[in-house]
Amino acid sequence: MFDLIVKGGTLPDGRVADIAITGDRIVEVGRVQAEARRVIDATGDLVSPPLVDPHFHMDAVLSYGLPRINASGTLLEGISLWGELRETATVDEMVARALRYCDWAVSMGLLAIRTHVDTTPDHLRGVDAMLEVKRLVAPYLDLQLVAFPQDGLYRTRTGRENVIRALDKGVEIVGGIPHFERTMEEGAESLRDLARMAADRGLMWDVHCDETDDPLSRHVETMAREVTRHGLGRRAAGSHLTSMHSMDNYYVSKLIPLIAESGMTAIPNPLINITLQGRHDSFPKRRGLTRVKELQAAGVTVGWGQDCVLDPWYSLGTADMLDVAFMGLHVAQMTHPEEMARCFRMVTEDNARIMGLDDLGLRPGARASLMVLDAANAVEALRLRPDRLVVISNGRVVSEKARNDSRLTLPGRPATVRRRKDG
Repeated sequence: MFDLIVKGGTLPDGRVADIAITGDRIVEVGRVQAEARRVIDATGDLVSPPLVDPHFHMDAVLSYGLPRINASGTLLEGISLWGELRETATVDEMVARALRYCDWAVSMGLLAIRTHVDTTPDHLRGVDAMLEVKRLVAPYLDLQLVAFPQDGLYRTRTGRENVIRALDKGVEIVGGIPHFERTMEEGAESLRDLARMAADRGLMWDVHCDETDDPLSRHVETMAREVTRHGLGRRAAGSHLTSMHSMDNYYVSKLIPLIAESGMTAIPNPLINITLQGRHDSFPKRRGLTRVKELQAAGVTVGWGQDCVLDPWYSLGTADMLDVAFMGLHVAQMTHPEEMARCFRMVTEDNARIMGLDDLGLRPGARASLMVLDAANAVEALRLRPDRLVVISNGRVVSEKARNDSRLTLPGRPATVRRRKDG
């Protein structure tokens, strides 16, 4: 007898299958002729791997308006506001806000998050807070932490020292922000330094790289070279890469093959990139999203990231990665049915690959983490951002929601009930 069977669901590839679970593992996928302690009827519903977010800032989440609103809406004012907040926020406050967000995330089927943690202040309270959150949510949510020198590795006196302290405390990914160093040369040297750090420690490497409208910010070129030099491959991710939006096409024709050759991955953040970039433009106004389809065509794994929710940089957000994919689809003009389906994979399978979570997926032997959505297929899920009817993490049901039916009572017509996904 299985512990759980999800019966008759439609998988993202269009197959209709049962999924049998024992303990924290998927045992069978197909037509399951057996009993289970619990059966979930997913007939007509989409059954998918969990949503995954490879780029977030959980130390700042749900702090919108503290210490005040970002009046200009710019990246730099957001950094300045966060610089004030991080000196007053307590460990308990950051833990409480992060746990509230994690609750939202789980209810949305988001079961894995990579968060950058600011290592600039010597007190490292954000690091201590996120390590505690990671411990608390470990039974049901994968939380990866990045040692992120928000104000630069070299730009602050103890920037490099604090990254090392954070890694020694248990933060497992090396971060970076080369375009925020004082000079292009120091930015490039910071990448060489951080790449060695990641390679020597056997860690992953995730860099805020070229998050600017400046087409001459070309640190991703150096990053790709260092990834190749140290053989980091997909252990390395370039986040944002917004300057590629403004780069000369001839230069990009050289750059993208270098990125592909290195094996590194890319994480644009559409909600935030199109909000923060182009603030110095009149018209035409740049939107700042990197060259998603071109990178994918070259074989680079590209995933969508959330980045921010209700913090100094972004005044909205719901923890729903389908919102992120929906916006990315529009800005990247990925409107062909195959491209739309790919956008769904970007926030599930591709993001899991970026985070190294190779045990996620709907196959025998994989971790039993998945969700049942009130949608008929992956493209419809993007269109509707529907209810997550059931969320299962490591074999346990962690969230359930009653189906949201509507009753139409129009004058002169019989009452009808339509499921949201049917219209």
